[in-house]
Amino acid sequence: MQSQATSRILMIRPVCFAFNEQTAGTNAFQDPVVAVQTKDNAQENALREFDEMVRHLNALGVDVIVYEDLQEPYTPDSIFPNNWISFHASGTVVLYPMQAENRRLERRNDIIDDLSQQFHVSKVVDLTPFEQEGKYLEGTGSLVLDRMNRVAFACLSARTHEDVLMEFSRRTGYRVVPFHAYDVGGMPVYHTNVVMCMGDTFAVICLRAIKDLDERLLVRHELEKLGKDIIELSLEQMASFAGNMLLIHNRKGEKLLVMSTQAYKSLTLRQIDTLNDYATLLHFDLGTIEGNGGGSARCMMAEVHLPRK
Repeated sequence: MQSQATSRILMIRPVCFAFNEQTAGTNAFQDPVVAVQTKDNAQENALREFDEMVRHLNALGVDVIVYEDLQEPYTPDSIFPNNWISFHASGTVVLYPMQAENRRLERRNDIIDDLSQQFHVSKVVDLTPFEQEGKYLEGTGSLVLDRMNRVAFACLSARTHEDVLMEFSRRTGYRVVPFHAYDVGGMPVYHTNVVMCMGDTFAVICLRAIKDLDERLLVRHELEKLGKDIIELSLEQMASFAGNMLLIHNRKGEKLLVMSTQAYKSLTLRQIDTLNDYATLLHFDLGTIEGNGGGSARCMMAEVHLPRK
């Protein structure tokens, strides 16, 4: 059985991080107030937040593979590589169709070529032609994967189209669990990984975001069937990125649950105690990245499950 977590993480160091106007229409987690407040120093602040997170993860024994973003083309959201690529233990690399045109420019063959020097890449599944049909599936933002059981949870939205989801299932062998989720304002949630986090023996999820009771019961049943202990979040905690966590481990095999400081502070003491039973909790101040980018800690990390050569 494949491991749920890995110690190898791909991260992209930003050079032109900023509020992305092309994504704001479908991402209610982007905060225009923060964008105005940090307009002149968003890149500087984001770089500081990024470097501190990488430094701390490295110190704890996580293998962080950092690539520098490029000055050209202009890619203000390149700090979130998990939306354009995913790496699998079978040696498969998947490329995903993205809604915003300037996000499609983030895809870099040089990164795949470089990683293939160290890791075995058996095939590349390219789903990007769906962009021409206006259909999108934004990586492990749209997909929350139970890698151990090959099940993909996905909340349908403008960025997560069912046709692409079914093609992903056909090409990778993952069974798909689709549902709909809404934020506290009633807006469709743009990415599944702000609704839920998949652990090895646990799942963190805002079930209240799933308004349809049949869908909510189905998702709960699927998680229970997979043997996951469920930690429920409130809508307010989801809005604080508490669903945007990622389980990883270090070279010693010690489990780490990574999140932002905003997410951590939104948790109750009981939730923290429960999560501490599963992993050591790590949190980082990502205020500039969260406010401008509408993504948090999980979005910044693309797990590299590829086998070493």
